[in-house]
Amino acid sequence: MKIEIEKVKKKQVDLSEVEPASHFPTLMEMEKAGECSFTAPVTAQVSAVWEYDHVRAAGKVETAVRLTCSRCLAEYQSSVSSEFTIFYTEAKGEELDEEVELSDEELISASYSGDEIDLTPEIAEQVMLEIPYKPLCKESCLGLCPQCGADLNAGECGCDRGGINLKMAALKKIKIEK
Repeated sequence: MKIEIEKVKKKQVDLSEVEPASHFPTLMEMEKAGECSFTAPVTAQVSAVWEYDHVRAAGKVETAVRLTCSRCLAEYQSSVSSEFTIFYTEAKGEELDEEVELSDEELISASYSGDEIDLTPEIAEQVMLEIPYKPLCKESCLGLCPQCGADLNAGECGCDRGGINLKMAALKKIKIEK
């Protein structure tokens, strides 16, 4: 998906694209690493307008993924949706050597050079940001029994999990005098 600068300077440009996840190299890296698998194409709608000296691109990205719960290891489906706004300014070729604090607007800005802006990296980034680091099939997931490995969401396994946590056993010996 590309925005042509000359067209957007004249009027608002609305773009829509449906691409398989294989079109985005960073998403394929996530899939190869086993973080998720994409079960639907990536759908993106973007509206771009020229404002003062920059392009404001606002849009929405959607897809669906299959994830593995980090507690119970069950696979589940999840939809991914992200709305975004990015400000594109023309690259001036200046590089800063010192550290500077960025404003909120600068955190959602990018630079472009040439006659068009390629939105492919930003679309992939929006999808990546919405995939959870530690996915959960549900917020109340009980996980697996640490002794027998049974899925505790299906019911109790009968193991005695009320024993002493060996990581904290040394703290029982500490006596605090008042």
